[in-house]
This record gives sequence, C-alpha cells and structure tokens, in this order.
Amino acid sequence: MRHRRKGRVLGRSSSHRKALFANMVSAIFLTERETTELDANAPKVPGRIITTLEKAKEIRPLVEKCITIARKGLVAEASSAEFGTKAVRGSEEWKAWRKSDSWRKWVDARSPGITARRRVYSMIRDKQAVEILFRTIAPRFSDRPGGYTRIMKLAKPRLGDNGTRAILEFVGKNDRVTKKATKPAFETAETAVSAS
Repeated sequence: MRHRRKGRVLGRSSSHRKALFANMVSAIFLTERETTELDANAPKVPGRIITTLEKAKEIRPLVEKCITIARKGLVAEASSAEFGTKAVRGSEEWKAWRKSDSWRKWVDARSPGITARRRVYSMIRDKQAVEILFRTIAPRFSDRPGGYTRIMKLAKPRLGDNGTRAILEFVGKNDRVTKKATKPAFETAETAVSAS
C-alpha cells in the first residue's frame, strides 16, 4: 500500500525523476525565449509543451510554484528601485552612494528578489530559464492569484507505447476567443404572415 506517498514514481529512481521534472519545467520556460530564423530548435508554439498526461500532472505544481516565487521576487526588486542609483559603477557619484545609508536600504530591499532567483534556480538548474521566467513570464501573471497553467488532454495517444498525451501550456496567451452569445431572432406571427 502507498499510504501517505504522494506523487507518481513514473518508473524512475528519485534522482532521475527529480532531474526529469527540472528539465521539463525549464523546457516550458525556454519555449518563451526570443528565437531567430536560424534557431533550429525553435518552439512551434511559445508557452506550450507536449508530454504524457501523468508527467504533465506532476510538473504543473512545480511550474506554478516557480512562477509564484518569481512574482514575489519581482515585487521585492521593484521596491528596491527607489533606493538605487543610475550612476555608472566606479564613478564618484556611485562611490558616494555606496557609502551612504541608501545603499544598505537598497541591499535589504533587493535581497528577497535575489533569494527568489536562487530558490527557482535550485529547483530547475537552468540560468537561461530563470532569466526568462523573471523577465517575461512572471510580469505577465503579476495580477493573477494562481492557476498559471492548464493541461489539455490530446485525443491521439503516443505512437509506440500508446501513452496518453497532453499539452501543458500557460494560460492567457493561447486562450480561445469566446464571443458573447446573442439572442436568436425567432419568427413572430406578424413576420410569418408578411413573409407568406
């Protein structure tokens, strides 16, 4: 029995499973990178990966946790801007700011943001993915309280082992556009008489 054993094993050892999850979480963040024409590995649809349903269900909480940590880190980085300076590093103005009390306030205000970046990096182990998360993905979800991803089951199973496939994607970018339903105009007795 698996009492109190959370999560799927997926036929892997714990270290292999942890590495798999980290790679897949960084893969969904890397689909948002800026691509060029010469990029041979450019994603077909940004913000979307296709995997098995079981893996998608295991990865989704990790993706959401990373985005939540990044959102909190961005708030800290924004609050530190008021104590910062625009002086060039090494200049006299910068050296005076460095010795002032506002530098200490800047460091204290910025430290939760740096801690957030380090926490995310410890989970996914990809500097480029962390940078994309903090630069593009987290600001997009700054007003959203949660539920940053969705899982859509695909009808066609995977060739070879008949595994159930699913799409894991970010909410908002690839949403379907819904039109507001209008009330249908039914024929009334007057229009039916006039039409005949």
